[in-house]
Amino acid sequence: QVQLVESGGGLVQAGGSLRLSCAASGRTFSIYAMGWFRQAPGKEREFVSAIRWSGSNIVHANSVKGRLTISKDNAKNTLYLQMNSLKPEDTAVYYCAASDRVVPINFANMEYWGKGTMDYWGKGTLVTVSS
Repeated sequence: QVQLVESGGGLVQAGGSLRLSCAASGRTFSIYAMGWFRQAPGKEREFVSAIRWSGSNIVHANSVKGRLTISKDNAKNTLYLQMNSLKPEDTAVYYCAASDRVVPINFANMEYWGKGTMDYWGKGTLVTVSS
């Protein structure tokens, strides 16, 4: 099992920045990839970004490219999401997730990421962007 704990959410004005963190513990050696997902009020959960845990492959949703950046620190078993130029539509609960499974076809397989087929999930951290 892998345990994930997010932190760093909060209230920020439009145009501002936040950095989310996700601390992983447990069987972290089994992780293939980690990612961020979000769920806005009244909407379905959506994919934000993912990174290969033992490599450098990264994929971002088109809606966040250039503003939200995923990164990791393997030594600290921590995943990050740097969020810049925030918009009110970025308001959501942000979830950290991890998977033991290899992504089929290639790492940028957006159909795969869109399904949210991850093995472990954190409880989420709320990000509220005011206009």
